[in-house]
Amino acid sequence: MAKTDEEWMLRLQAGDDHAFDHLLGKYRAPVVHFVYRLVREPALAEELAQEVFLRVFRARRNYRPRAKFTTWLFRIATNVALNALRDGRMRRWGETSIDAEDADPQVAQLSVPGPTAEQRLLEAERARQIRAAVESLPEKQRLAVLLHKYQDLDYAEIAPILECSESALKSLLFRAYEALRVKLRPLAGAQP
Repeated sequence: MAKTDEEWMLRLQAGDDHAFDHLLGKYRAPVVHFVYRLVREPALAEELAQEVFLRVFRARRNYRPRAKFTTWLFRIATNVALNALRDGRMRRWGETSIDAEDADPQVAQLSVPGPTAEQRLLEAERARQIRAAVESLPEKQRLAVLLHKYQDLDYAEIAPILECSESALKSLLFRAYEALRVKLRPLAGAQP
């Protein structure tokens, strides 16, 4: 029978290093992608993800499964990323889409039949506008949107990460999505 993440963490707490390998393998990419969407620098995102998992490993003895493992993990990732943003470790490198699924924006795209150069330019501009709109949100709203939309976490998982109630989170997301709707209204008419 498949173990829950909380059970894997308790196994790690009991000294099973294989449990850490399992959790790292399962959550490394989602953590890197989440952190990358905040810091927008691939090398820094990788470094911060390592720091997140180092903190998970160090906290193993004190871990208590009071909430879902993902809630605990993304709270750590949020704190690590925000600390990096605040302490100046982050530098902006290049322009990449907040929607990018790959943590490395330098990954070359294969040339396959697809959109024309004009369509690609229009899509790049659209992605830039969406990214700018999300980045212009207040910090807590931006985090809520990233966790909800891009990490696909539900309200019950996000609320503890942002240290607020579910009703406060719903209000926060409503305001964030409303602000995005207003900011991105011109794009609605520009759909191909």
